[in-house]
Amino acid sequence: MNVIWKTITGAAFVLSSTVAPQAKEFRLGLITPPPHIWTKAAEAFGADLAKASDGAHSITVFPARQLGNEAEMLQQLQTGALDMAFMTVAEVSNRAPDFGALYAPYLAEDIAHAGRILRSETATSILAQLPTKTGVVGTGYGMAGLRQIVTRGEVNSVDDLAGLKLRITPFEPILDFYNAIGAAPTPMPLPSVYDALANGQVDAIDMDAELIWVLKYYEHADTVVQSNHMMFPMVGLVSARVWAGLSEADRALIGDLMARHVDSTIDTYVEKEQLWLDEIKATGRTYKTVDAAFFGEAVESWNAVWSERSQMLGPLRAAAADTARD
Repeated sequence: MNVIWKTITGAAFVLSSTVAPQAKEFRLGLITPPPHIWTKAAEAFGADLAKASDGAHSITVFPARQLGNEAEMLQQLQTGALDMAFMTVAEVSNRAPDFGALYAPYLAEDIAHAGRILRSETATSILAQLPTKTGVVGTGYGMAGLRQIVTRGEVNSVDDLAGLKLRITPFEPILDFYNAIGAAPTPMPLPSVYDALANGQVDAIDMDAELIWVLKYYEHADTVVQSNHMMFPMVGLVSARVWAGLSEADRALIGDLMARHVDSTIDTYVEKEQLWLDEIKATGRTYKTVDAAFFGEAVESWNAVWSERSQMLGPLRAAAADTARD
C-alpha cells in the first residue's frame, strides 16, 4: 500500500522532528451514520491507535455530521479546530481540482478495479497536493461503492432522466455529469434523502448500493438502474496544523494506522458490493443494468470538460488501463 504522507516535506509546512511527544485525545469527524463502513473503520482506527500508543492517544469519532458538513469540517481541519476526518474526495476536489479526475465516468470497470486504481501510484501521488492546497495531510484512500441511480418513475433510456430532480453529492464532477444528460441535479445532505424521495421532493437519487439497501431507499423507488458509472473515493485526512505539532514517531504511527484503516474499506466494498446489489434486485423493483452507451454523449462531454480542468485525467486513465484485468 502506498502512503504518500511519508514523502511530504517542508514545501507545504515545516515538520519538526524535535517535537516532544505528548498524550492527546484526537477528534475525528465524518458525515456517515454509525453503522456505515467508514464509521466502523474510523472506530477501529481509534481502538488500534490507543492500543499501539499504550493508551497515550485516543480518538473520539463524531459520525453523522455532528461536527458539520464536509465543507465545515474541512475548514475546521484547516484551522486545527478538528484533528482528523474521513472525508469524500468530492469535498477535497472542490479545492484541488485534480481530485475531480477520480470521478471520471467509467474510469473503473468494476468495484475491484476501482480499488486497484485508488491503490496505484498515480492516484496516491495526487495526495501530495493537499497540504498546500487545502491545509491537510492525506494518508491514503478508501472508497464507497460504485454509483447507481434510483428513480421514482420508469426508466427505459437516458432521455427518461432528462428534467428529473436528481439528488447528488454537491461537487462539480457529478454536477457536470448530470447536467450533460439533461437532468436537474439537486444537492442534498444524506439525512434528508429518504424523506425527499418518499415525498417527491426529488425524483431520483445518485447513490451507492450499500446505502440503497441499508437505508432502504429502494422502498420509494420504481426503478433501480445499476450503472456503475462512477467510483466514490474517500480520503483519510489529518489537519496540517495538528500534523506539524506531532513528533516524528507519532506521525509515523498515526499515518500508518489511518492509511491501513481507510484502505480496509476498499476490501470491504469489493467483498460486499455484489451482495447488496443482489438484495436490491430481489426486492422486485424494476432493475436495469446499463453501461456507458446508455448515457450517450454525456461521458465524452464530461471528458472534454475535465481534460481542461485536470492534468491528472490522462494519467489516471493510463493507470486504469494498467490495472485492468484481461
